[in-house]
Amino acid sequence: MENSYRFFANKSCKYYPCHSGIEEMNCLFCYCPFYISEKCPGKPKYLKAKSGGRIKDCTNCTFPHQPQNYDIIIDWLSKQTIR
Repeated sequence: MENSYRFFANKSCKYYPCHSGIEEMNCLFCYCPFYISEKCPGKPKYLKAKSGGRIKDCTNCTFPHQPQNYDIIIDWLSKQTIR
């Protein structure tokens, strides 16, 4: 398979598919690397926490699961620094 390193569908996962509305679910980034980032290319919602802060809700975001976004994610990850 050409570019097989860019796509992985774990159809045996008990949570698959974790989002609806995606024809090809890419599980390579099961845990979204953008979750910790305030600037996110996806479309998360923000909920108000009891403490007054905000909670990032990615329930309806499918950005990391879309195969065509692989290059965007890898580019973003390559620019991050470990602290």
